[in-house]
Amino acid sequence: MTSLLYPTTNLTQVEQLNIVRGEGIYVYDDKGKRYLEGLAALWCSALGYGNEEMIEAITRQLRTLPYSHMFGGRTHQVAMDLADRLAEMVPVPEAKIFFANSGSEANDSHVKMLHYYFNVTGRPEKKKIIAFDRSYHGVTMAAAALTGLPVMHTHFDVPVDALGILRAECPHFYHGQKDGESEDNYVTRLIADVEALIEREGADTIAAFIAEPIGGAAGVVVAPDSYFPALQKVLERHDILFWADEVICGFGRTGNDFGSTTMHIKPQLMSLAKQLSSAYIPISAAIIPGFMYEAMREPSNQLGIFGHGYTYTGHPVAAAAALKAIEIYQREKIFDHAARVGTYMQSRLREFTDHPLVGEVRGKGLIAAVELVANKDRRESFADGKVGAAAKQYCQDQGLLIRAVSGNCLAFCPPLVITESQIDEMIDLFARGLDQTLDFVNKNSLLR
Repeated sequence: MTSLLYPTTNLTQVEQLNIVRGEGIYVYDDKGKRYLEGLAALWCSALGYGNEEMIEAITRQLRTLPYSHMFGGRTHQVAMDLADRLAEMVPVPEAKIFFANSGSEANDSHVKMLHYYFNVTGRPEKKKIIAFDRSYHGVTMAAAALTGLPVMHTHFDVPVDALGILRAECPHFYHGQKDGESEDNYVTRLIADVEALIEREGADTIAAFIAEPIGGAAGVVVAPDSYFPALQKVLERHDILFWADEVICGFGRTGNDFGSTTMHIKPQLMSLAKQLSSAYIPISAAIIPGFMYEAMREPSNQLGIFGHGYTYTGHPVAAAAALKAIEIYQREKIFDHAARVGTYMQSRLREFTDHPLVGEVRGKGLIAAVELVANKDRRESFADGKVGAAAKQYCQDQGLLIRAVSGNCLAFCPPLVITESQIDEMIDLFARGLDQTLDFVNKNSLLR
């Protein structure tokens, strides 16, 4: 074992798979075995591996200006160009773009900027943020507080209460419905619960509601179509900002430019990362509306500084990578391609609906989950995540890399450049892994 401290890992089970190279949608381990990358690594490798345009853009920038900071009025053209390109793309009015290095940092930055904005506009009590239970928004202290997964809090003393984080029910109809409850009635109940929460806490104490358009680590949860439009009406009525965490969904993943488009959301704040550079170089963006920026300008003048920023904010190589990725997305109509092959992937995955282990297949575009359950009729989950872990390993043995999230939900999120024939290959590998999982479940009498 090396000296590495591994992220999001059981520290007693490290260094199980050593990836040494990638090509297209495939990666290879140190023994030469090929794997189809069914989760785009960590929801991020949109263009796959070895894209020569990306490599050339990064190399050219390294030769020209490998680094320059952006503190104290200093700038460089590539970061300005990227900010302008993003401002044209996003559905945020008069958008201003703050660059960071990860989705966690973008979300952390948003928390700070919300505090700053409401302080300088004379509403210092308006600081609370509503987030879903089962949500994932990162692992820095503030981002981890937004995250609604207990495993991300245990032993870390994450300041959930100190930051005023409130929880709303994750809008997952499959598990959240009451007996005989229609989807419309389910949405009505959840929205009423949110409104009751707002009234109980006081709208004048709540700054924003953060949500992923489709919840990745929650198990690829797709809310009912009417949920977000209804939620947005409540938030507008109470002067609460809608904050879309697009770290996974942004840049074509759902078959549209942003997950907000797919799920009928009109956000005031947005967080971007992952596919922003197709993961070739770390970069993220926290996007605020023009009215927030204008409110922050004069206070920064009075202090002589806007006291937030990172050494690598707007890193020129990362900005060049993101600009090239966006150019490729738009020129090659990658979002349209993702919509077409995404429809095909969704249809192929739904062929497993009748499998004895499969409770629900869900998703949009090129993001999906197959949830494994102990009892299909009662929608009953397994007692722990061992079945999902076994399925993930069986698929890996077959040559397919996917991930078990939220217990026993098997997540699919392949590179956006995947073809229909490669989806067929992915489905064949998954079918073999799923059959091995059924053997494991039957052998251990885990169905109920």
